[in-house]
Amino acid sequence: MAGHVITFNAGSSSVKFALFSVDAGGIAQRAATGQVDGLGADAHFEAQAADGRILHDGRLRAGELRGHRDAFHAILALIGAEFAQMRLAAIGHRVVHGAMRFTASTAVDDAVLAQLRALVPLAPLHLPNNIAGIEAARSAFPGVPQVACFDTAFHSGHDFLREAYALPRSLYDAGIRRYGFHGLSYEYIAQRLAELSPREAAGRVIVAHLGNGASMCALRAGRSIDTTMGYSALDGLPMGTRCGAIDPGVLLYLVDTEGYDAARLSDLLYNESGLKGLSGISHDMRELEASGDPRAGEAIAYFCARIRREAGALAASLGGLDAFVFTGGIGEHSARVRAAVLAELGWLGIAFDADAAAQRDERGDRVISAPGSPVSAWVIATDEEATIARHALRIARAFAPT
Repeated sequence: MAGHVITFNAGSSSVKFALFSVDAGGIAQRAATGQVDGLGADAHFEAQAADGRILHDGRLRAGELRGHRDAFHAILALIGAEFAQMRLAAIGHRVVHGAMRFTASTAVDDAVLAQLRALVPLAPLHLPNNIAGIEAARSAFPGVPQVACFDTAFHSGHDFLREAYALPRSLYDAGIRRYGFHGLSYEYIAQRLAELSPREAAGRVIVAHLGNGASMCALRAGRSIDTTMGYSALDGLPMGTRCGAIDPGVLLYLVDTEGYDAARLSDLLYNESGLKGLSGISHDMRELEASGDPRAGEAIAYFCARIRREAGALAASLGGLDAFVFTGGIGEHSARVRAAVLAELGWLGIAFDADAAAQRDERGDRVISAPGSPVSAWVIATDEEATIARHALRIARAFAPT
């Protein structure tokens, strides 16, 4: 099955895409990549071919590109125009939440799409956009297999102790449990670390996926055994605009005393908290690092302190540690965050090397702990799109006529 695979990765205000060529052995290489970001304001659409040719680079006014559905149509139109002779083998979609219904990537039909719509309350900022991408792709390329790849699937199979909340058992049975997210990223990192260092990958690893959305995962022999996010993508670490772990009593107080309803609480927890709320300046780590405002420094320090705290908890789940990996936009690019985290994790066996930790991202995947460190520390660039493409092609081939 030669041809191409398109991948879509829709966030709350952006849509990333990649086009992969396929040969007899599987995914061969990227043919194009790009994204539309800033949706809801002045959106920017950029796309580039593998040979460096710029396919699109420009800001689009809100009237020209109103939301995710328009972004998907713009991307699909561009791909159709620039790669008119391609034969699509599959289109893969990142889908944030699969709950108990979807514990592996799956081909999308009308029944699956209906089930995804029923899950929207679990991830109201993301699932509607994931569904919009599937619907747009089905309309543009009828007959091409659409494959949903779930961010929660990599964490499926956690034991009861790590899945359950201390709530009535009936709620656990009804699906109120810890699912975890960023699974497509963690799956890629597990595979990439196995290529770079099989010994460490076979052991006990903590991966910190740090970006506008942030979480951490404990891997044993490449499999997820614990993670910081739970039922929703609000739990665990503070994020760009999301609060992370919070005392439920605070929420009860806001409802009972301050008159918050569900919509106002949702806006507070998803859009006005995290680095943005702590600093009062920005959700963007780059802007905070460039700021001289003390509140920016406090927000960064808080973020790093929570990473260190979760590292201790995950190390306890693993019973020790062999490697620590930074990934995601902040993890890959912020030397300041890496240094602040690693400088105080010596008790876990990581020998901190300030020069290595400060190295810029152009050096690629690399070790940033000191030589001979009992526990190694790494920076590895994640590639969720490659993971989506592999799953999409595998499922498409399984259903292809022989």
